[in-house]
Amino acid sequence: MDAADRPVRRLRHPLHGVRAVSRACRAAALGLAVLAAPALAGSDVAPPPRVHEVARGDTLVGLAKRYGATVGAFVSANQLRGPDAPLTPGQRLVIPAPPTRPPVSKTRAPAKGLATPAMARPAPPAGPRPPASFVLAVPDFDEVRLAFAWPAEGPVTSTFGRRRSGWHRGIDIKAERGTPVWAAAAGVVLVSRVEPRYGRVIKLAHDYDIVTVYAHNEQNLVRAGDRVAAGETIATVGKTGRATADHVHFEIRRNGRAYNPLYLLPLPPRIAHVEETDESPADE
Repeated sequence: MDAADRPVRRLRHPLHGVRAVSRACRAAALGLAVLAAPALAGSDVAPPPRVHEVARGDTLVGLAKRYGATVGAFVSANQLRGPDAPLTPGQRLVIPAPPTRPPVSKTRAPAKGLATPAMARPAPPAGPRPPASFVLAVPDFDEVRLAFAWPAEGPVTSTFGRRRSGWHRGIDIKAERGTPVWAAAAGVVLVSRVEPRYGRVIKLAHDYDIVTVYAHNEQNLVRAGDRVAAGETIATVGKTGRATADHVHFEIRRNGRAYNPLYLLPLPPRIAHVEETDESPADE
C-alpha cells in the first residue's frame, strides 16, 4: 500500500536539534574511520577516501610526493583544472591511492648480441571516469547553512562512487525492515512514488537547490507537497525496487549533481563488511 492509501504517520528523530559537526571535523573523522577499518581488506565495499586540508605553501607536486601519488591522480580525483591549478589554504583535497607497482617480469633477458624485435610498451589503462553528474571531490558548500542528519540507524554497506555494477550515486545504510527512515533536513516532498529501480522512493527539496533521496522503502509515509521537519519519519525501511537486502539508499544532490553523503553527514560512519545491496545506476 502506497502513501496515498495510508494515513500519514510522522515521528521525530530522537536526536533532532543536535548541532552538526563542522565540515573540517567531518573530514578529519572520515580520515580516522579509514585508518580504523582494517576489516575492509578484501571487501567489495570501498572505505571513504582520505582527505588533506591544504596549508600555506602546499603544492600539487609536494602533495603527490608526500602521499606517494601522482600530480595527475590529484587533478583527476579532485576535478581540478590542471596540474598548475592554484591551491587555497583550508581547501580539502581527496588523497588518491598510490599507483600499484607492475609485477616483476620473470622473462629471461636476451643474450648479448642477439637481436630482439622492437616491442611497443603498452600504455597503462586509464581508470574509469565518473559520469559528469558525479562529484568525487569534497563538496565546496561554504555558503550552505544546512546541517544534515543520518536518515537511518545502521552501518554503511555500500559507499559512494565506483562499484562492480557501475557508479553508485549515494550510500546504502543497513537497517531492519519496518524501522523508520528520517528526513535528513527540513524540506518539501518533491516525489513520493514507486520507481522501477528505486522502488518506493521519496525525494525532498531543501534550501540551496539541494535534493535528498531515500529509496527502497517498504512504506512511504508522506505525500508530494508535504513539508517535513529534520528528523521527521517519512518512510520505513524495506527492499522494494532493485535491491537484495533491507536498507536505505540515500543520496544528496545539488543542481542535478550527486555528492558523497559521507562528506556532509556528522560523525564517522560505520562501514560494514557485506555485499552490495542495490544496483542503482548512474542515470537515476
